Amino acid sequence: MAGLELDGSNPDVSLLYDINGLAKAAPTWFDRVMEYVGEYGIMFGLVLVGLWCWWSMRGRGTAEDAVTAAAAIVWAPLAAAIAILINIPIRGFVERPRPFNDHDGLEVLIHGKTDFSFVSDHSTLAMGIAVGIFVANRKFGFYAIGLALFAGFSRIYMGVHYPTDVIGGFALGTAVTLLLAPLAMALLTPLMAAVARSPRVGWFVRSTSAAVAYADERGEAVGIPEPRPGSRRGDPGEKDLAA
Repeated sequence: MAGLELDGSNPDVSLLYDINGLAKAAPTWFDRVMEYVGEYGIMFGLVLVGLWCWWSMRGRGTAEDAVTAAAAIVWAPLAAAIAILINIPIRGFVERPRPFNDHDGLEVLIHGKTDFSFVSDHSTLAMGIAVGIFVANRKFGFYAIGLALFAGFSRIYMGVHYPTDVIGGFALGTAVTLLLAPLAMALLTPLMAAVARSPRVGWFVRSTSAAVAYADERGEAVGIPEPRPGSRRGDPGEKDLAA
């Protein structure tokens, strides 16, 4: 069912023409840049922000903070993937055509889009990842949310989505990430704690020195090398690995 008004007097359509009109007025090279950035560049930027957040959190705060942050960072792409799966039946139910199929005069920068328009997969994916990063760290989360907002704007600019498609994507990505976060964190936090204690993959949660310190805090021998022959714990010359 179409379910959404397509009349040109609809503010949704009017805003579509206003934003897409910027593409008509812009030089061709700028539209080509927006085409690449809107389709691929922003998603790549979100991945970089997520990796930056992960790298930063590995060596800061307490061990428990690092474990919680790692769980949240892992949850970000998982939440976005779940949101995209939920969007499949939504698109099939609404069956809203792409705006360029119902409205003339649009400057369409990306051709070949044959699926339905509501809700925007790109907006859903971008905001799902961004909110997940925000759960891990507010500073990096604000950067990511800014990128996600620009991702939604770019979809309208390129003439492939209505503004309400983008808003719906933002709402879906945010809702799935936040509503399922308590369950996801309850499952992922113990997993990340186990990873942190591992001598082989503990680096994923904590830097090498911090991972050793984490194991020492728990009274475990994980990641602590065997003493050299003839040495005794407590010898003046022995270095404390947890210091």
